[in-house]
Formats: sequence, C-alpha cells, structure tokens
Amino acid sequence: MKFLNRTEELKRITNSLLKGNNLVILYGRRRIGKSTILQQVIKGRDIYYLADLQEDSLQKNELAKEIGDKINGFDSVIYPDWKSILTQLNERNFKGTLCIDEFPYLVKQAPELPSIFQKLIDGKKISFNLLLCGSSQQIMKGLFLDSTTPLYGRANEILKITAMDIYWLKESLQLSAEEAVKEYSVWGGIPRYWELRNEFKSFDDAVRNLVLDPLGILHEEPIRLFMDEMRTAIQPMGILTTIANGSNRLSEIAGRLGKPVTQMARPLQQLIELNFIRRETPFGENDKTARKSLYKIDDPFLGFYFRFISPNRSLLSMRLISRVERIIKKNFSIYVSQFYEHLCRSSLYKMAINGLEIGEAKRWWGANTEREMMEIDIVAETSDKKYLIAGEVKWSDNVNEEAELNKLIKKSRLLPFANGREIIPCLFVKKKTKNSYDGGFVFDANDVVKSEPHEVANNALHGAVPVK
Repeated sequence: MKFLNRTEELKRITNSLLKGNNLVILYGRRRIGKSTILQQVIKGRDIYYLADLQEDSLQKNELAKEIGDKINGFDSVIYPDWKSILTQLNERNFKGTLCIDEFPYLVKQAPELPSIFQKLIDGKKISFNLLLCGSSQQIMKGLFLDSTTPLYGRANEILKITAMDIYWLKESLQLSAEEAVKEYSVWGGIPRYWELRNEFKSFDDAVRNLVLDPLGILHEEPIRLFMDEMRTAIQPMGILTTIANGSNRLSEIAGRLGKPVTQMARPLQQLIELNFIRRETPFGENDKTARKSLYKIDDPFLGFYFRFISPNRSLLSMRLISRVERIIKKNFSIYVSQFYEHLCRSSLYKMAINGLEIGEAKRWWGANTEREMMEIDIVAETSDKKYLIAGEVKWSDNVNEEAELNKLIKKSRLLPFANGREIIPCLFVKKKTKNSYDGGFVFDANDVVKSEPHEVANNALHGAVPVK
C-alpha cells in the first residue's frame, strides 16, 4: 500500500530536523503508522534503532553496531554505559539524526537515559538530532509532558499520531463510500489494519482470518493495546465489555463491574485520553459541569471486538467461527449505524450549507418543551448563532426521506433551547435520492466520507428550510 496523508506531520518533523540539534518526539498507539512516518524522514546518514525488552548490555551492543554501520570503527569498542556511547557519538561530531523507536522499552531497562539526554541538550554539546518514538502513550507523555521529568520542555516538537480519516480508508482500499463506512466500523483509522485487510479478497474473509480465528494476528489485539499502557488488561477489558453491551452511564458501568462510582473516574479518564472511549454530553451543556453523560467506545476496532468477539470467545476457541459469523451478520447493520451516526456528527462541519460556518455537533437528549423525553442524533449551531442544525441518522436501505424530514421538523420545534432561532433540518441516510426537500437537506455516505469541506447547497435557504 502506498503512503497516504500525514503531510502535516512529515512537514513539521522534517523542518525541525533540518534545523539541527533538535529533539523531536513522536508517539501514538501501536499500528497507527509511526514507523512508516519514520521511514519517510530517516535518510541514509541517519541512525535508526528499534528498542526492545532485552537486557541493557545487549541493547547497548546493538545500538553500537547500528552506529558502526554509519561511523567506521564505532562498534570496535565496548561501552560500559549509555553515557559513554552517547558521548562518543557526540565527540565523533555526528551530524545526522539518532532515531530510537519504542523508546519506553529502552527507558525501562535504562532509566538513567532521560537524564543523560537532558545533560547533552542543556550543555549545548549535542551535535545531532534526537528523534524518539514510542507506542506507550502514557509513558511517552510522562517522559516529555510531566514538569517533574528531565526532558520536560526540551523537545522542539511533540507529535501525537492519531487515527486517520475515513476518506483515506476509502482511497487505500478503493471502496465506495458505503463500503468505507462498513469497513471503517471494524478497522477504524489504523493504517496497519488496512494493510492487513488488503491481503484478503473480501471483507468477510479478512474479518474471519484476522479477528475471528484464534490464530489471527488481531485476535488478541486489545490485550496488546492495554498492556502497552496499563499494568493489567483486566480492568479496561471489563469496562469496554460493559460499554459495548449497552451500559453507557457511569452508574450502570460501575454497577455492572461491582465497583463504587468513585473508583471509576480515573480508569474512564485514562481510556478517554487513549482515544479508546469518549464521553458524550448533551448539546448546549458544559462538558466539565454536565451531569448527564454517556460513555461510548470511540475506537471502531475495539467496538467491534467487544461487541462480537469478547462475548463469543468460547465459541471461537472451539473454532465454531461460522456460528459467530451468523451472529455478526444478524446484528452488524445496527452496529454500523452507531458508528455512522458518530461519523455524521464528526463530518457536519464539512457541510458548508450555503456558506454557513457550523460549529461542533453533538447529540442531544432530555425533556422537550412539552416535558417529554426526546433525543436528536445531531445538533449544532452556526458561528453567528442564528441557525440551529438538527439532524437525524438512518442507516438502512429504504428510507422515506421526505417523511423522515417532516418527523425531524416536528421534533426540532420542541427543542427547549431553540429560542426562536431558525432550525435547519438535515437527514443523513445511506444513499440519498435527493439533495433537499421543502423542509430540509439530505446527506449520504458520499457526503460524510469526503475529505474536504464542500458546498451542499448553492442557493439561498429556500425559504421553507428554516423552521422557527
């Protein structure tokens, strides 16, 4: 597969390294594409070393050999400690980049390394660039963003590599927009998953061989992800299993796990910081003070795993894979619809409806003006606060678009915070038949998957579209 996107990250890393004598930090979850980015920026004169959990002495010898490939005779000496090997590299006036991948593994074996690097950097004696990379997000943040640590404030760039947009999945696998939504709900924005998926002729074959099969490379993936970040995988496995099976409120999660609510705040926040789950609050409420909130799985692969794999591990261990495939087939459309709804909310800012600038879109639920409980999938407001966008999402093959828009109009009139503002109803479907009706706009997967903001209506707001 060809290298896709990451243009901004490459630009920032390259510019920093060109200046020389810089410390650049790159981190993000495993399989997110960090090593591929490194391959783009590491040049012939640079030194790349992949750390592991070997003994400290073995790692020093291996790094010396890597340096010896660039600097003649460097590895003919036995180095007693890390200070001596780095000091010697500096005295040789090495002018390239020393890249250490999976730096947390090295620090685990040699905790003195950050202090050694600090002294080199602070003494202005370092002749080379340092590019440090790691998959353990918690450890990397602790090493470089904690004010009590040696390397705090020394980095010229600290880049967190995040999941890629669904548009790039569509381009990578050459899919239609509808197919991209379906596949994204399993592989998410993780490029390595896309590469693995691309080795199979069909989506079903890829899911069976990579995820369902106990011998599949991704069958134990969540455990690896959690062990990168935490002492044990037990607690996060329990939390995600609970959320995937419909317990989305804090009290429900704590109750299912048999834990006091007060003990859940920290592990939930940690999973949010890792982008494994997200906390949703109703539109119009402050995230910090909102009493109402829902916890949802934010990572599609983890969502799929804990919805279909984890509850059926016994069947899969007996290699009753076909039985689990039937379970997935029966419930998959509903599962995809949940991620499609989130994709629609996330992409609304791209829909430049008649040039209006649209802010963050959120779900809303609560009591309407008639004191009835009501929920709307998507609510946002324009930057001038003149218009409210109210959206409904339908992931099904046959949708009566006009009828659904009329229902949405009636619901949106009951929003308690409308305050006389004009409301623009927007219906999101799998495949639309029209762009708009007298009453609102219709979007589909093609609109959602587009990479750039795009105009979806070129005329004035039709007069009938805004609803007071």
